Amino acid sequence: MSRDNSRPVYSTASGRLCPRCGWPERDCHCSSQFAKDAAVPTRVVAKLRLEKAGRGGKTVTVVYDLPDNQAFLKDLAGELKRTCGVGGAVAGTTVEIQGDQLARIRPLLVAKGWTVKG
Repeated sequence: MSRDNSRPVYSTASGRLCPRCGWPERDCHCSSQFAKDAAVPTRVVAKLRLEKAGRGGKTVTVVYDLPDNQAFLKDLAGELKRTCGVGGAVAGTTVEIQGDQLARIRPLLVAKGWTVKG
């Protein structure tokens, strides 16, 4: 039984195939392969908020509206987690830090020369 929407996902000759263009991942010609991170502006504006919804009653401090640069976000998340001594994660263009950490995060971001709102 052949389906019209079937396509190879893996080839033993070339390895994993790109789901968009069908080329091997190392030779992918899609624009998704060449997506660039946004440049980090000289003046960063960070917004802070506390969230509880959908987290089983746990509070999370969220730093949002940050530049879409994964290396920048990963470094920032690591620095905030070390400073606060808690866990956290990068989700999209936001950094989530466990607990109510506004009192620790705000001075750190201001010391970096950023504008902090919220």
